[in-house]
Amino acid sequence: MRYNFDEIIDRRNTNALNTDGFRGYIFHAGPEMTFPYADDEFVRMWVADMEFATPPEVCEAIKARVDRRIFGYTCVFGDEYYKAFSGWCERLYGWTFPKEELTFSPGIIPAMYQLTESLLTKNEKMLILTPSYGYFQHTAEYNGIEYVCSPLMIDSDGYFSIDFEDFERKAADPMMKLVLWCNPHNPSGRVWTEGELRRVAQIVEKNNLWIISDEIHCDLLRNGKKHIPMGKIMPDYQKLITCMSASKTFNMAGLMLSDIIIRDSQLRKIFCGRDKTVGFVNPLSVAAHQAAYENCGEWLSQLKDYLDGNFEFVKSFLAENLPEAVFQISEATYLAWVNMSGCLPGVKDLPAFFANNAGVLLEGGNDLFVGNAEGYIRLNLAMPRSIIKTGLERMKDAIMKYKSGGAK
Repeated sequence: MRYNFDEIIDRRNTNALNTDGFRGYIFHAGPEMTFPYADDEFVRMWVADMEFATPPEVCEAIKARVDRRIFGYTCVFGDEYYKAFSGWCERLYGWTFPKEELTFSPGIIPAMYQLTESLLTKNEKMLILTPSYGYFQHTAEYNGIEYVCSPLMIDSDGYFSIDFEDFERKAADPMMKLVLWCNPHNPSGRVWTEGELRRVAQIVEKNNLWIISDEIHCDLLRNGKKHIPMGKIMPDYQKLITCMSASKTFNMAGLMLSDIIIRDSQLRKIFCGRDKTVGFVNPLSVAAHQAAYENCGEWLSQLKDYLDGNFEFVKSFLAENLPEAVFQISEATYLAWVNMSGCLPGVKDLPAFFANNAGVLLEGGNDLFVGNAEGYIRLNLAMPRSIIKTGLERMKDAIMKYKSGGAK
């Protein structure tokens, strides 16, 4: 079956954060904030969900579950879900885990909030690499603990790597207790190599730290790249928690289900005991995720081909039209991380600039990505190429106008 990733789907009137929530999320403002563009005129390249339809196999599984016509209290019983998910991990990554280690959360963000609350006291610290997904910082703030940043190194071509000397020094702080790890990394799109992962693992184990490995982007690799779960690198380390979900891969984040793999039996007991949903899950979410793991490998293969084409398109467009932009094709995710400081050296708030002058919604800068992100924007490329083309052309025109003194 051939899937159509060029189809443009109308998301209006669906209560989508993508269409209705950008003021609060990007600009920390309410409906009073106005732009030269109507809301439905924006090209939306911001929040990390897709403009592609969820796979039809998933939709059919949801419909089949709806046809059962009862949606009572639901937990995951039996082995079917575990077999589907662990089988997926085995096929794609050569890694699996015992069934008893599998727990659930409505999302990786609430799981991180809850795990950090259980693992750290108020005077202890957590370590993150920057630039970082904003909710890593929010996890620390929610729990009233200190977060410490280890900035990634960036070469002249825009390639990110770990400053191991800095990372190891900060990991050795006696008050450091937790590493929030992102693998693949968001927003840089790095797929960490086996050598990098082993060195991180050595530092973590040497300092007896907990490590929460957020691997939600692990399925979304460029062709030819390989994801290595931290669980495979640290096969016996009990203080590892792995977080995965089919939600990002198959565009069903709104179904609110994530797989949280906790090795330590005591922490697992605490996590389940403090679960605000007391173990219940959405029956439609379970049906959707199981169908994705069992039936959607071909859809993912075709998606990756399309995304590879989108990244190549952006690379060529920037090279031809905005050569001052520094951009490496991301090794994973569907998110392009672009250094625009050479294009707009006098502009501090890039999301506001492009919203007001190009009608393009995007994220970027230290406000949304914690640190080490000044001058960068993140572009969501999980959409029909025609929309990307429109967005990039608008951005180019706004930059040209700014350089000629016309845009602000």
